Amino acid sequence: MSVLSIDIETYSEVDLPKCGVYAYTDHPSFEILLFAYAFDEEPTSIVDLKCGEQLPQRVLNALVDPVITKTAFNAAFERTCISRYLNTHLRAEHWQCTAVQAAMLALPLSLVGVGEVLDIKLKKLKEGSDLVKYFSLPCKPTQVNGGRTRNLPQDAPEKWERFKTYCIRDVDAEREIREKLRNYPIPISEQELYVLDQEINDRGIMVDPVLVTHAIECDLRYKDYTTRRAYELTGLSNPNSPVQLKEWLSDQGIEIETLDKKAVNALIGSANDDINGDILEMLKLRLLMAKTSVKKYEAIQRSICADGRVHGLLQFYGANRTGRWAGRLVQVQNLPQNHIPDLELARDLVKTGRYDDLETLYESTPYVLSELIRTAFVPKPGCRFIVADFSAIEARVIAWLSGEQWRLDVFETGGDIYCASASQMFHVPVEKHGQNAHLRQKGKIAELALGYGGSTGALVAMGALDMGLSEDELPELVDQWRKANPHITKLWWDVDAAALKAYNDKTTTHVGPISFQRQSGMLFITLPSGRRLSYVKPRLEDNQFGRKELTYEGIGESKRWTRISTYGPKLVENIVQATARDLLAMAMLRLRDAGFDIVMHIHDEAVLEVPIGKSSVEEVCALMGIAPDWAIGLPLRADGYECKFYRKD
Repeated sequence: MSVLSIDIETYSEVDLPKCGVYAYTDHPSFEILLFAYAFDEEPTSIVDLKCGEQLPQRVLNALVDPVITKTAFNAAFERTCISRYLNTHLRAEHWQCTAVQAAMLALPLSLVGVGEVLDIKLKKLKEGSDLVKYFSLPCKPTQVNGGRTRNLPQDAPEKWERFKTYCIRDVDAEREIREKLRNYPIPISEQELYVLDQEINDRGIMVDPVLVTHAIECDLRYKDYTTRRAYELTGLSNPNSPVQLKEWLSDQGIEIETLDKKAVNALIGSANDDINGDILEMLKLRLLMAKTSVKKYEAIQRSICADGRVHGLLQFYGANRTGRWAGRLVQVQNLPQNHIPDLELARDLVKTGRYDDLETLYESTPYVLSELIRTAFVPKPGCRFIVADFSAIEARVIAWLSGEQWRLDVFETGGDIYCASASQMFHVPVEKHGQNAHLRQKGKIAELALGYGGSTGALVAMGALDMGLSEDELPELVDQWRKANPHITKLWWDVDAAALKAYNDKTTTHVGPISFQRQSGMLFITLPSGRRLSYVKPRLEDNQFGRKELTYEGIGESKRWTRISTYGPKLVENIVQATARDLLAMAMLRLRDAGFDIVMHIHDEAVLEVPIGKSSVEEVCALMGIAPDWAIGLPLRADGYECKFYRKD
C-alpha cells in the first residue's frame, strides 16, 4: 500500500494550544502556508501555497484515495487542517499517526522528544519554533515592523526559505521515525480505536453558550465583591497575594506556613477566641478568591466552533503508560462533581443572570459555579444524554486478575465492596446502614488507598485522618487489608518477580493471563487483551532498601524524559488501569456499532447523544456490561442515567 507522508505549516489568529485545532481552523483567518509531502521513498517536495503555488493533482487525488495511507506526526492536526482547506471531510481511517505509534511504545509525545530518544539523523530543526512564531502567529504592530499584525514571506525572504526547509525536515524526521519503528506497527485493533477517537473528536459536544457567558460574568462580579471586601478587611495592596496575606495574619497573631485549601480549612475549623470575626471572614474569602472554576468556562468559551460544539477534548493514547485517553482544552477528565440537590434551579438562576438570587439562596457562589461546569455540555435539540459508566472497574479487574474469589463473589451478587472489605478485614458482618456500619468507612478508605501496594502514607494521602482515623490505627489497617486480600498481595510480588526474570533471563514469563518479555531494548507487558505496555531501556538498579529494582526511561512527574523506578505493585497498577482502558474501548466500539453517537468519555464513563424516544439506559448499560472474549469470568457491570444536560447522577 502506498504511503503519503505530510507536514504542513499554517496561520490563524486563534491560539492553537488554548483553543484546539478545530477552533483554529474554524476561524476565517486560517490558511495553510506550506505543504511538504513525500510518496513512499521519494524525496520530499514542498508546495508554497502562500506564494501562489498549487497542490499537484497527484497529491489531491491521494488525499481522497482510500488505498493510499496518509501519515503525519500528530496526524489529527494535518487531517483537520487539510479537510478545512479542501472543504471536504477527510476520513480518519485513511490516516495513520506516527505520534500514536511512538506513544504505544511509551516514547515522548512530541516530534522533538521522539527524535532525541531514537537518535534519528534528521532531527527537527531547533530554529523551527522561532520561524513558527514569526510566520504562523500574529505579531504586535510596532514602528520597526511598519505596524503590521502578521509577517509575510516578502517581509523576510531568507527566513521564509528556512521555514520551507524546516517544513521539509519535519517530513523527513517523521519518515525516519516510522522507519525506526517499522517492527512495531500500530495493531489493527488500536488503529480501529484511533479512528473511533477521531470520529468522537470530529463530532464534538454541544455547549450552552448562554450559561457559559453568564457563569463567567457571575464569577467576575463575585470576584470583584470579594476582592473589595478583602481590601476593606486587610488594607493590603493585593489581598490575594499569599506573601502579603501571611504577613497580615502574622500581624494578627496567626502563623500559617501555607495558604492552600487544606491548611486554610483546618485553621477555620480550629477557630478560637484568638481568631476574631475579621480574620475568620478573610480566611473564608481566601478560599473563595482561590476558587478557579471560571477558567474552565473560559476554556469552553474560546473553544466553541461555529457549529456550537467543542471538538477535540480527548487525546488518544495521551497517557502512554497505560494507553488511557487524556483530556485536552477543557480537561474533562477532572471536572468538579456536582452535589447540589437543586442543580437545575441553580443552573437556571445563572443562565438567566439572577446573580443576587443565587447569592441569597446559596452559601457560596464560586462553589455553585464550580458544580455547574458539567452542565455547560448539552445534547443537540431533539436528543438527550445517556451516560453510562463501569461500576468499580479497577476493583473488579484486580480481583479478576488475582483470583481474589471473595471479591468476585461480592461483585457477582451486587454487594457493597466497602462493606464486604470491612467485613473481611474485621471478621464481623458490616452493613451500610445496619450492624457495624461504622466499619464501612474504614473499609472504604482501605479500598481506595491500598490496592496497589500503598501503606500508611497512601491512607493519609487519601484522607484517612480527615475521615476520623488516627495515625495509630493506620499500620493495623494496612495489615488487615493485606491479610484479607492475600491473592492481590501475591499478585504484586508475582508480577515483580516475573518482570525481573524476564529482564534477567531475556525470556518470556507469565502471571495468569499477563506475560512479560524483554526485546530490542524494551520490556513489554502483554495484557489479557493482547495489547502491550512498553518500558523503554529497562535496567536494574539498587533502590533505597538495598534490593534490585527495575528502572526504565519515560516521562516523569516533571514532564521531562528521565529514568523512573518501578516495582510489582506499581506495575500492577499500570496493568489494571490499562485493562480497564481496554474494556472501555471495547464497550465504545460496541456502542458505535449499535448506532450510538458518543460525544465524550471520561475515565470509565461514556456520554451518548441519543434521539428522544430512541433506546434506553438499560440497552446502553447492557452493551457496556458485556465482557469481551479475553475477559471471561470478569464480573462487569455498568450503571447509567439520562439527563438533559451533563451531570453526575
